[in-house]
Amino acid sequence: MSTSAQLSGKLVTVIGGGVAGMSTACALADAGFRVRLLERRGYLGGRASSYMHPGVGETIDNCQHVLFGCCTNLQGFYRRIGVAERIHWSSAMTMIEPGGRRSVLGPSRFGSFTLPAPLHALPKLMAAHAFALADKVALGRAFAALARPVPLDSTESLGDWLKRHKQTRGAVERFWRLVIASALNAEIDEIALPYAAKVIRELFMNSAFAGSMGMSTVPLSELYAPVMPYLEARGGSVLLNTHVEGAEWVEELSQWVIHTRTGEVRSDFVVAALPFEGMAKLLPALPPAEGADALARQIERHEHWPICSVHLWFDREITELEHAVLLDREIHWMYNQSRLQGRGGNYIELVVSATRTFAALPREDAIAQALRELAEFFPTVKEAKVEKVALVKEVRATFGVPPGIDAARPGAISPWPNLFLAGDWVQTGWPSTMESGARSGHLAAEAVCAAIGDLRKILVEDLKPRGLMRLIGRCSGFP
Repeated sequence: MSTSAQLSGKLVTVIGGGVAGMSTACALADAGFRVRLLERRGYLGGRASSYMHPGVGETIDNCQHVLFGCCTNLQGFYRRIGVAERIHWSSAMTMIEPGGRRSVLGPSRFGSFTLPAPLHALPKLMAAHAFALADKVALGRAFAALARPVPLDSTESLGDWLKRHKQTRGAVERFWRLVIASALNAEIDEIALPYAAKVIRELFMNSAFAGSMGMSTVPLSELYAPVMPYLEARGGSVLLNTHVEGAEWVEELSQWVIHTRTGEVRSDFVVAALPFEGMAKLLPALPPAEGADALARQIERHEHWPICSVHLWFDREITELEHAVLLDREIHWMYNQSRLQGRGGNYIELVVSATRTFAALPREDAIAQALRELAEFFPTVKEAKVEKVALVKEVRATFGVPPGIDAARPGAISPWPNLFLAGDWVQTGWPSTMESGARSGHLAAEAVCAAIGDLRKILVEDLKPRGLMRLIGRCSGFP
């Protein structure tokens, strides 16, 4: 029987409209399934979404989300729905010290020639004012060590590894704690060494493009807008404001009956594309199954880390930069949305990662601190008038990646028949990122296809190391 005949009439219900759910649904629609995507909110995107903020009358992202050249599955999802051209790419990372002195990290080019990886980023790192000579020597030593394989089952934290490799205070505070820990959205003592090694190799060593940073030129809700017509054109549907309350497996029909607040739906397959806390809430409403208790124990090991963003509209331009890393202060990142998204009103977004202290501040105190610190980097802030301001605290922004967390990350196969798992927290080899979400969606889609004997490849391969990194090889244990 042909694949198209096998898929005729097969219905897959995907629960959850975040990046994991959208990538799952679109991949399965391409594979020939009829797909129903259920989302409890009135919009798609999950933790990477945008909405109309009633306080400022503007559509804002719940937080600035970025991708990198190494995010192959997220880019694959964007290409699938036709929005890849809406991503703006930048290869330079500007670091600013209080007082305004700047350093730029990124690949060094000499005419049309770019130094081979991993040397491409070395000249600008060595020239960076933000680091003392001792810091640069320490970073070079650390990079050399991370070029060697790091066992995936290592129980060492990044913090312990940094102490063992004698990293200086400047290297720790201005690179490891800011660039790496904020990228993983956790404190350095709460990060498993293999994930830190992966970030270093992918962003700074494997190739110049792998470390390029991509940002949407439109609000995220607009970026995802093609998902609904994409599924509908392939016989599927998207049901928003649909809250799933439970599901039961009907053995004699080999089907699932999914209970929502608005009624029941039947499905041949189900993909639960939920964050870990969403899956924890769904578990008691699923039928008993061997392995369900083990999955519950895995979920219990996960914890959230918050990300806060301060959205500011000024009466004048604050900076010509599109984005910047801000050193030695609570604010970590600045994004000039007026330049990135062509937004009016001199719109600046500030992001604070990996800190529960800032997230606990009252609204007025958090905004006052953000403005006070921003003025240390851009003096024009002192003269400018703030016309509008919004504070967003995403308390469940990411899950932590402490040593040993991989044992708590299940694969796509669940304890129940014809029910599969997706979400950035499942076993993808990546930390809590949009890439992990998209990757999990493609892995779940492969598992659904395999269930009917279709062994098609959906997961997009990682970028190959370039230059000298091809000889050094990729970090062992990572796909």
